[in-house]
Amino acid sequence: MKIYLSCAIRGGRELQPNYQAILDYLNNNGHTILTYHVASPNVLEIEESMSDNEIFTQDILWLQECDVVIAEVSTPSLGVGYEIAYALGRNKPVLGVYDENKEKKVSAMITGNTSPHLTLRSYHSIPQLVWHIKNFISTLSDFD
Repeated sequence: MKIYLSCAIRGGRELQPNYQAILDYLNNNGHTILTYHVASPNVLEIEESMSDNEIFTQDILWLQECDVVIAEVSTPSLGVGYEIAYALGRNKPVLGVYDENKEKKVSAMITGNTSPHLTLRSYHSIPQLVWHIKNFISTLSDFD
């Protein structure tokens, strides 16, 4: 399955270990992660070599190519919100996960969204985060 992993980059990187855990699980289970670089501790440096237009164009192409979006939404991010809306506008399944231990609240534009293509799950540990991802992917039997 081709997966677009979405997480905060410019909005804050404090959950980078969680992003890496998602990436590791997906890699270890044979999925293709189009945006593997977003889990890197050096993602800001990686993106510095690209213009904003190049980043936008690349991400839109990946969003069009992916089968599903998995978005870590604990850290407010305009980019993540845009990516979720773009995917939902194309009827792609989206899993939004968020750390229930964080003080910041997830945007009402995400939690209030009633799209049948959006699934939201809170987690309190990395094992629970991975469990939600495994469970979500198991419901997508139409994809290989």
